[in-house]
Amino acid sequence: MPYTPSGFFCDRLIRERERRDGEGSLNKPIRFNNQDYSVLRQECVHRKSLFEDDTFPATVESLGYKELGHKSNKVKNIVWKRPKEICENPQFIVGGASRTDICQGDLGDCWLLAAIACLTLNEKLLYRVVPSEQSFSEGYAGVFHFQFWRYGDWVDVVIDDRIPTFNNQLVFTKSAERNEFWSALLEKAYAKLHGSYEALKGGNTTEAMEDFTGGVTEFYEMKEAPKELYKIMKKALDRGSLMGCSIDSLVPARFETRTATGLVKGHAYSVTAVEECKPSQHKDAKVRLVRLRNPWGQVEWNGPWSDK
Repeated sequence: MPYTPSGFFCDRLIRERERRDGEGSLNKPIRFNNQDYSVLRQECVHRKSLFEDDTFPATVESLGYKELGHKSNKVKNIVWKRPKEICENPQFIVGGASRTDICQGDLGDCWLLAAIACLTLNEKLLYRVVPSEQSFSEGYAGVFHFQFWRYGDWVDVVIDDRIPTFNNQLVFTKSAERNEFWSALLEKAYAKLHGSYEALKGGNTTEAMEDFTGGVTEFYEMKEAPKELYKIMKKALDRGSLMGCSIDSLVPARFETRTATGLVKGHAYSVTAVEECKPSQHKDAKVRLVRLRNPWGQVEWNGPWSDK
């Protein structure tokens, strides 16, 4: 019989007891790094000070370890700033969270941003990950929190609102609205969960979707997809599922190369809608359309049904 350390049994029993008490559930998420958002916020309000997170400090260590590490020229001019130092009247969410609030910055995390864009299509899921009671006005203390599904538990991740900037512009994810910051702060919380911003470089959209929902994913190769794939997609979106897609690039050097129709190989897209319509010139024929969003916020499809 193999030897198993008794500590393993103790940890497992403690974990099972916590589960019975609701620990790790949506209503009682595990506190990441044992940081309690409500307590930290109250302490800062009482002291009239802004929160500074020493577990994910505003230093190079939080940026990365190689391309964004100490010796990299990319980090030399990065300055961590709070939103109130970047613009006047910063807002957490402006006019409701939407897919245009997510524009990719200088980090290869399109896989994550494609999932966030999908998340904005379902308010119930969105505000599970992004608690909506947060703001830069009432009770502002420089502290925010976000919730993710991690190894079978919901986890609450606390951050301060110091964000990497260059020339007073956000370096990583930003919103089309200059004074909106929920997407940048969500990206920071996800980076903290993974250890650094650089740890988010490269990934699979389904990983982020699972972390946002606690759900399971299905994957279809177009060459082997079922004939009724369109109906499957339509039903999935109607039920609030998140969906993304990409064009595989077998040659690494050709990653993120643009095709003649404006699509980008080796790049993650959000699927934000599917529709059937009848063009006036084809009265009897239905055309099936799939709407995609590029996390770059630019470089669009230029084929049939494009803007022109």
